[in-house]
Amino acid sequence: MSDDNKKYSLNLPDTEFPMRGNLAQREPGWVSSWAEKKYYQQIRDVKKGKPKFILHDGPPYANGNIHIGHAVNKVLKDIIVKSKGLSDYDAPYTPGWDCHGLPIELAIEKEHGKNLDSKKFRQLCRDYANLQVANQKNDFIRLGVLGDWDNPYLTLNKKTEADIVRSLGKIYQNNMLYQGNKPVHWCLDCGSALAEAEVDYENKTSISIDVAFKGVDQTGLHQLFNSSKFEKDIYAVIWTTTPWTLPANEAISVNPKLKYVLLELEEKLLVIADELVDKFAARTGQTVNKINSTLGQELENFLFNHPFYVEKHVPIILGDHVTTEDGTGLVHTAPAHGLDDYVVGMKYNLPVENPVNEEGSFKSNVEFFAGQNIWKANSEIIDLLIENGALIFKKSFEHSYPHCWRHKTPIIFRATQQWFIGMNLSLGQKTLRDIAKEQVEQTEFIPSWGKARLEGMMKNRPDWCISRQRNWGVPITIFTHLETDEPHPKTDEYFEKIAFLIEEHGIDAWFDLDINEWLGDDAKNYKKVTDTLDVWFDSGTTHESVLKTNDNLNYPADLYLEGSDQHRGWFQSSLLTASAISGQAPYKALLTHGFVVDGQGKKMSKSKGNVIAPQKIMDQYGADILRFWVAMTDFSGELNISDEIIKRSADGYRRLRNTLRFLCANISDFDESSMMLEESNLLLLDKYALLKTDALQKEIAQLYESYDFHHLTKKLVSFCSEDMGGFYLDIIKDRLYTMSEKSLERRSAQTALYHITHALTRMIAPILSFTAEELWQTITDDQNIFKESWYEFTPSSLNQEELQFLREIEDIRPIVNKSIEAEREKGLVGSALECDIHLSCKPETFQILKPYESELHFIFIVSCVSLIEEQQGLSVSVKKINHDKCDRCWHFEPSVGTHQEHPSICERCITNLFGDGEKRKYA
Repeated sequence: MSDDNKKYSLNLPDTEFPMRGNLAQREPGWVSSWAEKKYYQQIRDVKKGKPKFILHDGPPYANGNIHIGHAVNKVLKDIIVKSKGLSDYDAPYTPGWDCHGLPIELAIEKEHGKNLDSKKFRQLCRDYANLQVANQKNDFIRLGVLGDWDNPYLTLNKKTEADIVRSLGKIYQNNMLYQGNKPVHWCLDCGSALAEAEVDYENKTSISIDVAFKGVDQTGLHQLFNSSKFEKDIYAVIWTTTPWTLPANEAISVNPKLKYVLLELEEKLLVIADELVDKFAARTGQTVNKINSTLGQELENFLFNHPFYVEKHVPIILGDHVTTEDGTGLVHTAPAHGLDDYVVGMKYNLPVENPVNEEGSFKSNVEFFAGQNIWKANSEIIDLLIENGALIFKKSFEHSYPHCWRHKTPIIFRATQQWFIGMNLSLGQKTLRDIAKEQVEQTEFIPSWGKARLEGMMKNRPDWCISRQRNWGVPITIFTHLETDEPHPKTDEYFEKIAFLIEEHGIDAWFDLDINEWLGDDAKNYKKVTDTLDVWFDSGTTHESVLKTNDNLNYPADLYLEGSDQHRGWFQSSLLTASAISGQAPYKALLTHGFVVDGQGKKMSKSKGNVIAPQKIMDQYGADILRFWVAMTDFSGELNISDEIIKRSADGYRRLRNTLRFLCANISDFDESSMMLEESNLLLLDKYALLKTDALQKEIAQLYESYDFHHLTKKLVSFCSEDMGGFYLDIIKDRLYTMSEKSLERRSAQTALYHITHALTRMIAPILSFTAEELWQTITDDQNIFKESWYEFTPSSLNQEELQFLREIEDIRPIVNKSIEAEREKGLVGSALECDIHLSCKPETFQILKPYESELHFIFIVSCVSLIEEQQGLSVSVKKINHDKCDRCWHFEPSVGTHQEHPSICERCITNLFGDGEKRKYA
């Protein structure tokens, strides 16, 4: 640098906060540092005694690497918890994992085979789940999520397993638990019952058949239909897409209020619902002749022959579940294979005879089909119907059908002896269904549509089958009578004793338990239940095992936050168990986020090659870019992600970082203890910048409060790029760089920048946690931004007249810039500082601007501004100024070249460098 350049040097910005974040390389160091310095505990210590805010973590399943959906879920939770800390809440976060269940069993069977000792098998499952937890935990921590990672809750912990048993005991004591032989979703691949949440609906092609059941009392039927002149037999016609369920048929259901007609078809007279005759004729291609009709209720108790068990007679029964949507209006009823069938069958005391075993084959006592796989038996059943003259019609039919969510294979309804939580059982005067519906009414839903969804599920859901025929799970710790299946009279007492054993020794304590030691002489009359609990019961009772047992947490939680599928999963299982235990929902509010899809809105799958792993994003861009994408996306619907979308997030982050770097760089030489000015002593523009930042912080705090993160990030980005970069920071560069280093005018700007930087660091911290921490360590001697609260601003001293001026120039400045740009495009001027601006405005605007005319050229960043009062609207005249350019400030000034000692710089720069310095009041 030459001597002249040194002599005329500017106050150039300098900072340790780099332009390039290099987040992917640097973030792991912060992660280690946060753990080493116990950041989470520091936050707890600082916030101790503040009002609590509890976000209860829904446990991910301990199997496999985390995917992008996991990342969205954990980042949203972290944003909320950190923002609550800023709002002066004590917001602890205890992460958890769901550790029992079939996927872990399948992983162990795949690696070690199926013929393992049960105890050894459970130990392998436990070891496997712990390994999965460790791997997932590392990725969650890498995302920048702060929590009690040293003390997470795991459903495989002995204490948690014991508390799960205690929860079951409380539900039993409240008479909400019963054992019943009723149809449940059964996966043939799992070999177990499934929960509602484990069932997906996919399209399946089936054979639909119309089957004729011959009436037993032909005389009575002819009398009913006044059809005795037709010398043909009368048949009831059912329609089904599951021929394999016909061996279990026990009745035919009709709707009592529907009209049923007698049709003539070749050698038969057929009974069909009047509303479905046209559909039946179209489906079968037959011409039919209506004879007479009757109401469904008149058909009740008429008997018909089973179509291939000719000695078996089945009755017509009445059921409101019969509709005219499809079929014939007469429903083949097998209580062992359908919930509606079971419910209506109970009213008529029909037997619940399940002819199908656990593997999906007919049992050995099933005539014609013993030992056959049910799916393969469909064709033989149809052949037998044809042989017996009972098949009216068959065709392929595509329809929505329940599938196992794990195996993606069709499941069946199959009656088995299972344990249920009864939706219509009573706790006091109200049923569990009533309590759950009331609690839904009292819950806040974000987005609001979640309420109708959960409400509908509570209204219609069947009893909850909570038993599973598995090894790796919390046992149902009940002794039942060998003949009556009734629980032992001391079951209430045993629940706590067994829970205490499990707390000491884990779930093996139940499986190892000697029934003779417990029941003595009674042991010969009882058996130990070997079923395990549905894993949704494990996670659904964490309000008991976690919220009520952890001193850092409260019950009920303020918020549960999960994906939209959890209305039928964790949200529901938690609501039902809490309602059954205490009559209260375990949460005050439910927040739902959508699923992640690719850039075209398609579901992600490995086969399509459109899966984007969070680990890849973190390795390439850094976790803050991933967090920024999560916050910028409206999570109430589907979240689109692609390489291009992530690149756009990275670009947006860079623009934000550039603003933050400018702020840091220009307060690097600022000592707040000795250089800070009172707000009332600041220049007008600096006061305005603080007023706007204060207003922004209030708005940002409110947007965090309402979980509106995508609007929040837009506000932040807009503020940094427009209010700061495009207005305030652009204007004050001249003052920061060219005025005397220690001048009050420069200190005024630095004071404002100090306050703005401290406020913005807090505003971005919940989202851009690593960047905020980096910024915090740059501008303070402290560490751990997450201990802070919202920044406190001094009330603004701006008066109404000053505010009117400032808002006016905000409106005018873009117009001036546009006029300059038009002249630049014509080649008439180069930089804006070459311009001499004549601003014509109406009298009222002229009066607002006139007191500040001397400093308008700083605001518009030109070399000269003249105000002209006119009656017409605002107009801008741009002329090229005829002065020389100052080598230091780049303004075109008449004083350039007039000083012999400093010919290359202007009078303003000379006084700023060597004299008392220029004086400013506004800009």
